[in-house]
Amino acid sequence: MSRTMYREINQDDFPEDLEVSFRSRGERQTLLYRKVTWEVEGERRGLRYGENPDQQAALYQLVGGNLVLGEVSQIAPGRGLASAVDLLQSGKHPGKINITDADAALNILRYFSDRPACVIVKHNNPSGAALGSDQGDAYRRALMADRIAAFGGTVAINEEIRPETAEEITASYAEVVVAPEYSPGALRVFAKKKNLRVLKIGNMQRLQEYVGARFVDFRSLMDGGLVAQWSFTPKILSDEELAPAAVEYKGGDYRINREPTAAERRDMRFGWLVESGVTSNSVIYVRDECTVAIGTGEQDRVGVARIARDKAYWKYADRLAFEATGRGIEEIDDPREGAAFHDASARDKGGLPGATMVSDAFFPFRDGAEVGLREGVAAILQPGGAMRDHEVIQACNEYGATMAFTGQRSFRH
Repeated sequence: MSRTMYREINQDDFPEDLEVSFRSRGERQTLLYRKVTWEVEGERRGLRYGENPDQQAALYQLVGGNLVLGEVSQIAPGRGLASAVDLLQSGKHPGKINITDADAALNILRYFSDRPACVIVKHNNPSGAALGSDQGDAYRRALMADRIAAFGGTVAINEEIRPETAEEITASYAEVVVAPEYSPGALRVFAKKKNLRVLKIGNMQRLQEYVGARFVDFRSLMDGGLVAQWSFTPKILSDEELAPAAVEYKGGDYRINREPTAAERRDMRFGWLVESGVTSNSVIYVRDECTVAIGTGEQDRVGVARIARDKAYWKYADRLAFEATGRGIEEIDDPREGAAFHDASARDKGGLPGATMVSDAFFPFRDGAEVGLREGVAAILQPGGAMRDHEVIQACNEYGATMAFTGQRSFRH
């Protein structure tokens, strides 16, 4: 029973159409949605199941109506990604998690339309994200940022996938691949993996149009109530906005001593946009426009900084082991051999020296920032606005690091 339940398809009783109306002072604005279905092995259905096999679920696309509140408008019907999803290959119908993980990847990927980019998502959080010289380089960098967490994840690439990239993807285990197009050779490679879900999303060619676009984000409460909010849009930070952090405190002026370098500003921008797709409380480390370690969903900021640091050490050791032996660190039987890779990771501090530390909210104390600074982090990006911002500035100056404030919090729950 425990194995067969994952292969079963739930009875889908959700209706074909959905309407959501907003009424104010006699005026009504209605959003019209239609359920998305696919034909797989002769059977047309919607989502296989929800977050768990005993939950029914449905995916709806916006097909009519719009919502304008003040100066903010909802993404117009026909522009949504769901309206251009082609399921090119699937041994079984996709589930809710497959779709939401694909969406989480595209939420980040939309900010990197001008470079080959890859985002790998597992359980609604990126395991790795990277820009690259080409799509294969971007994929390898994103994969090796956290090869273990990427297992069974969703791989999203922002350009037509070539056969050689498809070969690399199938060499690992992915549940879903998302791209705007696939070469015939890539589809032949993917066909060898029957249950791999291959999604072609035509509107990915227009992903940059979604930068800054808003949609109504609905969250359901346990009693059936709803919270509605406009979706979050991270700032696209210019060089001028990435200026050294400065504050006044009790009549004194506190300022970061060192300007960020051009490379540090690139990593700050990259990290801030990736951070917008990470569950809060979160801290991530990035270097050379690639994630080093991602800490997600922790209750305290110093704790999540430590989790991300520890992940960096562990993932670095795993990468060294895999590149040297073709086996992960957990697969090394000889304790001395495994210890050697951990020792090498410790010497290199998990690849953290020179990295940029990005936090989705301010550091209430300097101890959270110091977790990264002690590992050799060269730059920090955070919203600022804490009572003790001046102490964090002092800590950065003591370690010779630079820091900038975004002036914007980036929580995601």
